[in-house]
Amino acid sequence: MTDIRPASQPDAEPICAIYNHYVASTTISFEEAPVSAAAMAARIADVTNGGLPWLVLEVDGVVAGYAYATKWRARPAYRHAVESSVYLDPALAGRGHGRRLYTRLLDELRIRGLHTAIAGIAQPNERSIGLHERLGFRKVAHFGEVGFKFGRWIDVGYWQLLLDPPAHVATG
Repeated sequence: MTDIRPASQPDAEPICAIYNHYVASTTISFEEAPVSAAAMAARIADVTNGGLPWLVLEVDGVVAGYAYATKWRARPAYRHAVESSVYLDPALAGRGHGRRLYTRLLDELRIRGLHTAIAGIAQPNERSIGLHERLGFRKVAHFGEVGFKFGRWIDVGYWQLLLDPPAHVATG
């Protein structure tokens, strides 16, 4: 059984277990040191206190993934744009959980009246590119050698989705 719900502070530890795998063994995250549960709890609070969603996917009652959005930039004119992220327990990849979780995140962003979601994807990452493009994102930028991890330079591509509000949300 799966459930998608808002994240809470007790979710910080299982979220770290998922995220720190990517930190330690991949270039998907540009962090180089594991993130503590306290630091993750602070990140969750910053996002949710700022009015943006941080969602958790539970599979059989266990946190198996998460997705969230942060402000794209600090200046006021950027207030309708967010950067979105999704992470899954790697053992559950390829089963549709990421798509369900990300779709729910995008719905939450639409409900909040946001206009665009932007995703930065370290290259190469065909699985993430495929997920984003299936959800309607399109590639809008590519920056060469902007990250350095594991002794090599890493490119980052950016994908963007213009968020049309769902039919049940009034615009004005």
